[in-house]
Amino acid sequence: MRAISELLPPEALARFSNMNLIARWIVEGFISGLHRSPFHGFSVEFAEYRPYVAGDDLRYFDWKALARSDRKYIKKYHSETNMQVHILLDCSASMKFGDPVSKFRYASAIASAISYLAILQQDPTGIILFADKVLKYVPPKSSMRHLREIVTTVMDAEPQQTTSINAALHYLAETVKRRGLFIVISDFYDDKEKIVAGLRHLRFKKSEVIAFHILDHNELKFPYAMLSEFRDMETNERVQVMPASLRAAYMAAVGGFSDDLRKQCSNMDIDYQLIDTSTPFDKVLAHYLHKRQRVG
Repeated sequence: MRAISELLPPEALARFSNMNLIARWIVEGFISGLHRSPFHGFSVEFAEYRPYVAGDDLRYFDWKALARSDRKYIKKYHSETNMQVHILLDCSASMKFGDPVSKFRYASAIASAISYLAILQQDPTGIILFADKVLKYVPPKSSMRHLREIVTTVMDAEPQQTTSINAALHYLAETVKRRGLFIVISDFYDDKEKIVAGLRHLRFKKSEVIAFHILDHNELKFPYAMLSEFRDMETNERVQVMPASLRAAYMAAVGGFSDDLRKQCSNMDIDYQLIDTSTPFDKVLAHYLHKRQRVG
């Protein structure tokens, strides 16, 4: 069986609209490939099995086992391993950048896929959409019906306004009382000191944090050659430049920002990953799963 990176490469997101199906495709392909390198040894199942007894909750009935062996089993989950997962999805205007797949489309697929994978593990999962303020907060639950609510929320979202990651991070740090895992998915186009202050607030509350820094390939490589006009998608400010004369300074600025943010995150024991939107989904899910199993 081919890897999910072959079955559904990121650029294929431009051809599909149903994020629920995309999330399931990503996760089920990922799970089927866990036995192959580099993901050998991961597990996505925290259940024990016991014989079905009349009156058991049918939500945990293993229908596949019945079809295979004609035996009735119940999946028994260990509640002590459950962890609340909160996903923060950047919906600011800068996330619209990217072709054929925007940063927001890629980030939405990652948010939906992680939600599906977490709920499969019976981890209550919620999502917060933010731009210059918190736009919507869906509190954590662990049912498949709740997954549909998360995915619908993501599909209905539109990138807008400027960025204030700080506001969303402080909101969650004050609102969520239970320790958990917070996953920030953003291009981090914001003041670096404010980003760090918000992340530090979450860590002060003893929660675990993953920061997925999403950038388009062109933002990372700056491949432009001819005289070009660039527009700030949040302020609409425009400037004409000769890219060749700015490439070295631009690359140094982008590299310096990401390197410094990585160091700041490392100092707070936060997992930081810089991700090109051409990165296969399985690599992102593997990083999430590795973190989840270390703190579970």
